Amino acid sequence: MLTVKKFNQISDIIYTQMPKERYRFIEEGDDYDVALVRSAELGETPFPKQLLAIARAGAGVNNIPVDRCSEEGVVVFNTPGANANAVKELVLCGMMLACRRIVPGIQWVQRQHDKGAAGVDKRMEKAKKDFVGGEIAGKTLGVIGLGAIGVMVANAAVTLGMEVIGYDPFLSVDAALRLSRSVNLAKTQEELLSKSDFLTLHLPQTAKTRGMINKETLAAMKPGAVMLNFARGGLIDDDAVLEALQSGHLSRYVTDFPDDRIIADPNVIAMPHLGASTPEAEENCARMAAAQLEEYLVNGNIKNSVNFPDCEYPRGEGWRIAIINRNITNMVGQITAVLAQNRLNIEHMLNHSRNAWAYTLIDLLEKPSQECLDALAGIDGVVRVRLIGEEQ
Repeated sequence: MLTVKKFNQISDIIYTQMPKERYRFIEEGDDYDVALVRSAELGETPFPKQLLAIARAGAGVNNIPVDRCSEEGVVVFNTPGANANAVKELVLCGMMLACRRIVPGIQWVQRQHDKGAAGVDKRMEKAKKDFVGGEIAGKTLGVIGLGAIGVMVANAAVTLGMEVIGYDPFLSVDAALRLSRSVNLAKTQEELLSKSDFLTLHLPQTAKTRGMINKETLAAMKPGAVMLNFARGGLIDDDAVLEALQSGHLSRYVTDFPDDRIIADPNVIAMPHLGASTPEAEENCARMAAAQLEEYLVNGNIKNSVNFPDCEYPRGEGWRIAIINRNITNMVGQITAVLAQNRLNIEHMLNHSRNAWAYTLIDLLEKPSQECLDALAGIDGVVRVRLIGEEQ
């Protein structure tokens, strides 16, 4: 029985994918085979030698040491799209909060209550002129990053009567098929910035995207625009955004990632990282994370890994060898040579690579010997060899 460690509270929906009859679940201890995590920081966490995989119930994996996991042959999964609807709804809410001055209006009403002054129904008719705002229909929304969330935001904005421009140099075929035909694609980021009344960010935080919203980016934006960041706080340069807000070049900044400096500005609308904080999103993420772990453990198939290639093929009869290795010359040749030396006939073989790493699935009718598995593990560049048997 394999042991699953839960580093955070995870919805019980995981047991529909990974039944308790077949898995042991723990919340403490250092002896486990796979891990489920949400926000727990694993950067400095030592992992047990037998650790096979970590599944993040969410999209971002900044809290997981992905490079170290790769070196140790640990597959890291995330759950792209599982919380997309929850984030989409909050982004739309953020746009309306920014343009209608709803938050200051609510605060005014609350102050009347706190003062204990009667007659608020009469005073509000005079006061409401201070909270006049615009409508989003007819305005232009720029969406940078057309993944699962970005596509949903873009499509929803179209239905609300907005002009929508998208930009994503790595737009996938699947995302393109789901994107409304009414969304215009910008050829450059600068083109999108210059035309957008609202700008929303939907891309991961990486070495390339960290601080991407800076003085230069903001200068290219349409004067008086609203910026929304429900992706990651590290995408923006705080100094540049505060300067743009103070000069009026940026009228509002709406974010789900507040920090001490940003929240001091009155033109910032900040939320406490509520994007995926719905029961529906948490269940979707948990179910998807557990299903991906189960498929990897039982069949060796990989889907939605951030460090290894997707590699899926239906299991047949017999045995399956799953090999994680560096993507170097003649690796497949060396693997097949070992199998030939052991007189094993390959029923099916699938090899996919991604950057520095590759993953190989080999189906056999006969069970390979331990000596054969050791020989595969001994090939220079092989990080992990796993045998998946009939009993699974």
